[in-house]
Amino acid sequence: MIRSSVALEGRSQLGREVLEPESHKAALLLTALAVGFLLRLGNAAYRFLNPDEALHYLLSVQPSLSATYRATLTTAHPPLLILLLHGWGAIAHSELFLRLPSVLAGTLFCVVMFFWLSRVTDQATSWIALVLLLYSPALIQVSAEVRQYGLLLLFCSLSLYFLDRALDEHSESKLLLSTAALYLALLTHYASLIVALTLAMYAAMRLRTTRAGFGMLWIWVAAQLGAAALVTFLFVHHVSRVKASGLADAIAASYLRRSVLQAGQNPLWFIGRANLRLFHYFFSQGAVGAVALALFLYGLLSLFRAPSCSRSRSASPRELACLIAFPLVVNCGLALARFYPYGGTRHNCYLAIFAIPAVALGAARIKVNRRGVKPVAIAAILAVCNLFPSPQGEYIRAQDQKRKLMTQAVQSLRSLPAGTIILTDDQGGLLLSYYLCQAKVAQIEQQPFQLFLRSRCGSDWVLSLNPDLWIFKADTFPAMLSSVERTYQLGPGSELWLFQAGWFIDQEYRLRKELDQLGCSLRQEFGRNMFSCRLRPNGLFRDTAEPGAR
Repeated sequence: MIRSSVALEGRSQLGREVLEPESHKAALLLTALAVGFLLRLGNAAYRFLNPDEALHYLLSVQPSLSATYRATLTTAHPPLLILLLHGWGAIAHSELFLRLPSVLAGTLFCVVMFFWLSRVTDQATSWIALVLLLYSPALIQVSAEVRQYGLLLLFCSLSLYFLDRALDEHSESKLLLSTAALYLALLTHYASLIVALTLAMYAAMRLRTTRAGFGMLWIWVAAQLGAAALVTFLFVHHVSRVKASGLADAIAASYLRRSVLQAGQNPLWFIGRANLRLFHYFFSQGAVGAVALALFLYGLLSLFRAPSCSRSRSASPRELACLIAFPLVVNCGLALARFYPYGGTRHNCYLAIFAIPAVALGAARIKVNRRGVKPVAIAAILAVCNLFPSPQGEYIRAQDQKRKLMTQAVQSLRSLPAGTIILTDDQGGLLLSYYLCQAKVAQIEQQPFQLFLRSRCGSDWVLSLNPDLWIFKADTFPAMLSSVERTYQLGPGSELWLFQAGWFIDQEYRLRKELDQLGCSLRQEFGRNMFSCRLRPNGLFRDTAEPGAR
């Protein structure tokens, strides 16, 4: 009896010792996720909408679902997000509410990646990757905007997770779940085409070494045919229209020009710089990005050099290495061919699914004698990246996108005399549609586009620039102003105000100098990226030639 009691007590003690670490891990996981979620939620609540976010919402405001789908055909993305916003935005349309699906999706993506990495790598790698994904400044940002990327990350990670489980467990139901997630990704963003190709390659490698039955094989083949049919539908009904409009070429020639190979540029130099820019993008710091790239290469090399696993129901290190490297190689090749950007832009955020695990793997392989040094170092680096970001390319700093600044700008415009004409570019028109006019005063679905669209906004009028021209430029602005004066017969007593908000692109400092010469008075600045001023029409530019097409 005593021995039984002692044995029972020993088993009970052993059970507590096993359960306590598991409960600690669960508490740590929930804490890390809660902080990551709150960072995304706070970011979503802090900022006013950028012009792209406003466009996505405005496209969704249609009388029916079919009309919403037709509106999506004017954009460069598949229709799923806009269709989702059609129903979601009908409930409420505050900035935070519109961004909430992306916030939730971006947080759940990190959870899915953690559980996937826990299956295919070791504990240290999965925890480091979780922290990097949760607190990457770039991933926080794209998960706190009305954009496709939060959903894209979630659907792609779910497809990968269920694919690995299906192959490991010979589960047809999980393979169907992987396929459904992939289809949703394809309907969300065209970057998912690279993910679909990557997962097809990975599954083909795994199926060669996994004793999957004919049922699994036929479901996988049918899934690939279904994906091909879906992609064909999107290309025929959407991509062909985008290509014919010249939108892709115009984007590649403007703010994405550094992310595609330019004529006369050395391809090797482009590849090296683009990879540095990619990791700089993930961490918003050039030095940290360079270290992350080195860790990525080290982690990838360790996978290629690792001995193959003898188990038939698990991905081998080399299969994982191919999975990680393949999408980066494909994306880089597409950038060399000028088909899709590669480098420091949000368009590559999906590569975090593959790049960050390799960075974590490299970090986990580094031996540190003193316990606790590595977690503290990673936390300190991520804190610096988030508190002192140094992103590249065109962006709006957090302090220049405070909602308070937009509130001040709107109050200023509302105080203008009745009948005032507000002249704005396409970016400004999108923001005025959401914040000031509560109606579409930018040219969105209307085609062919006019040079300026004249719309009523309360007691005032808004003149919004052609979206193909997109922004005011110093070289053409005097001619545009002359055209406005002639078309709308503006005299010296007319109230004409300029409003501009959005990204700094195409040498905006030159435009501001030009405005000073044109008598842009009573200027009010609302941060660095938004201002308004009064223009006094006086006929000085009536003989200036009409602005041409871009």
